[in-house]
Amino acid sequence: MNKQPAAQVYQQIKQDIRDGQLPIGEALKQTELSERYGVSRMPIRDILRRLQAEGWLCPVGKRGLMIPALNAAEAEDLYLMRMHLEPLLLGFAVPFINNQHLGFAEDILKCIDESPHLTLDEHGQYNSHFHLSLYTPANRPTLCASVESLHQQCARYIGYHNQTLQYVAISQQEHYEMIDMLRRNNTSAAQKMLKHHIRDAGKLLVEYLRAQK
Repeated sequence: MNKQPAAQVYQQIKQDIRDGQLPIGEALKQTELSERYGVSRMPIRDILRRLQAEGWLCPVGKRGLMIPALNAAEAEDLYLMRMHLEPLLLGFAVPFINNQHLGFAEDILKCIDESPHLTLDEHGQYNSHFHLSLYTPANRPTLCASVESLHQQCARYIGYHNQTLQYVAISQQEHYEMIDMLRRNNTSAAQKMLKHHIRDAGKLLVEYLRAQK
């Protein structure tokens, strides 16, 4: 059995879930995953628990875990919560945001622009880092933790925006527009843009998922 670092296996399992390489709706067997990814059952168990906490897995049977199907109602709940929480958090952050914060956020966007071959997970991480970089100056750890948890739960759905729905260009444009509004101290416009940004992407995804039934 080839030993792989647990962090690498964690990322690979997430990628395989996105790519449909693992069965949906069936209890995942730790022994089979251990053999598949070349690690012992202990790190597999810890990885599965972590993925459950992040919303990638859900309970099945007495003690098992499974990959749930992508769900329009869940996607809608997630974007509705983000749509209300994140503009609020941005409003708290604005008085403390400076050019250094905005420059860092813009650097994240440039990394996305300059890296056309990002994996879905990498793009999702960059997207989350961009948003959270604008909220951190608010110094509202409870709100930030809630938003970060929502981003983790949204991660499974990011691939549809990036690939199936071809949403990256629109998302990037809106991100740059938001930074420009913040640079011009137009807080209300930035909050409105953020709300529409989350709402429009969420509605597009929900409509797509409902059409698949």
